[in-house]
Amino acid sequence: MSDKRSQYYYFADISTRWMDNDIYGHVNNVVYYSYFDSVANQYLIERGGLDIHSAEVIGFVVASSCEYKSPIAYPEKIEAGFRVNRLGNSSVEYGIAIFKQGAETAAAVGTFTHVFVDRATDKSVPIPAQIRAALEAVLVV
Repeated sequence: MSDKRSQYYYFADISTRWMDNDIYGHVNNVVYYSYFDSVANQYLIERGGLDIHSAEVIGFVVASSCEYKSPIAYPEKIEAGFRVNRLGNSSVEYGIAIFKQGAETAAAVGTFTHVFVDRATDKSVPIPAQIRAALEAVLVV
């Protein structure tokens, strides 16, 4: 997993929150997964046209991982870097990195896998064309 800013193609600003910190004074490990979920869905909505309320096809998270490199803490401003590591017929693995604002090296890096399913049946389906095009735009080559 890459921890360099230059290896990500889309960035979203994220504000840490007071409740993100744990007893040790840094963002708790589980909070990073909410950052991953936020940047992936922000990208799908903004660039892929995903209608989270009424689309017939939606993404289910089926796997995730995170490597923690250095701590972050409230009230730091952070950025989530986003890219696509692998693109299948009905699934996609995202590469996501969390950077302190302006930093070149990530504080955390991870993966997040969506399988696209029919909302009514929960059965996997091909990734819709508009979403696929947006994902191909940030695919690691």
